[in-house]
Amino acid sequence: MSNRLLIFFTALLPTILIGGFEFFRHKTLLHRLSMETGNYLITILIFLISYAFAVWIFHIIETKNHRIADEREMRAIYEERERLAKELHDSIAQTLFLLKVNLKKRKLDEAGALINSIDTQLRQAIFNLRMNPAEDISFLKRIENWLEDWSTVSGINIDSNIQLIETCFTPAKEVQLFGIIQEAFTNIRKHSQASNVSFKFHLTENGWVLDIEDNGVGFEMTAIGLKQYGLTMVKERADRLGATCEINSQKGLGTKIIVRGKL
Repeated sequence: MSNRLLIFFTALLPTILIGGFEFFRHKTLLHRLSMETGNYLITILIFLISYAFAVWIFHIIETKNHRIADEREMRAIYEERERLAKELHDSIAQTLFLLKVNLKKRKLDEAGALINSIDTQLRQAIFNLRMNPAEDISFLKRIENWLEDWSTVSGINIDSNIQLIETCFTPAKEVQLFGIIQEAFTNIRKHSQASNVSFKFHLTENGWVLDIEDNGVGFEMTAIGLKQYGLTMVKERADRLGATCEINSQKGLGTKIIVRGKL
């Protein structure tokens, strides 16, 4: 039902109730119903009908609001997918260029590493595309499946501890959180030389904490270092969630990422 029609019915209802009742009372009930009784009757009648009308109107508004919210969430998800697709395109294009250069120089080991990198990126992209936003699969299960797949491809062990409640995040927030996880683990695979990763994701009294720590080579904590190791995107995604992001790393002592946010 359109907003104009709702406005029309809202304006029409009291007019019909009060005007119609007064017309009927003066025409038919003038000598049978006292003025005081009529006033009480019209008051009760207006209250009951107005209450039923208000319940109906607010149900329609609530349904529309839910539909609008769902559409916004879906749009946010597809926009994020488009952004990831662009990033994947640019990354693979750059990797293929380097692959071509290494093959010309007969650097077969470097070329093999680049092929493995492309394979991993494509696997991750296929995993993301397999996930239908409307599919009835929990966020927890998606993370578990992705971590298992990543560990199989990379050969790096993951000690995971996930304590979440289903539907505690909106679909749009799930996309950003999943992006943070992917960015962090992509960095681990590319740069850390780690053999083990600790992954903790749990709820707190006031919100949630995502903790990712590897036992790799680490790096120097500078703006250049963060950009070089692809961690600026993690901070940007955390900002979009209204969350805080702490990144701690030292050479030879691995890297730790802690993202804290509110529900």
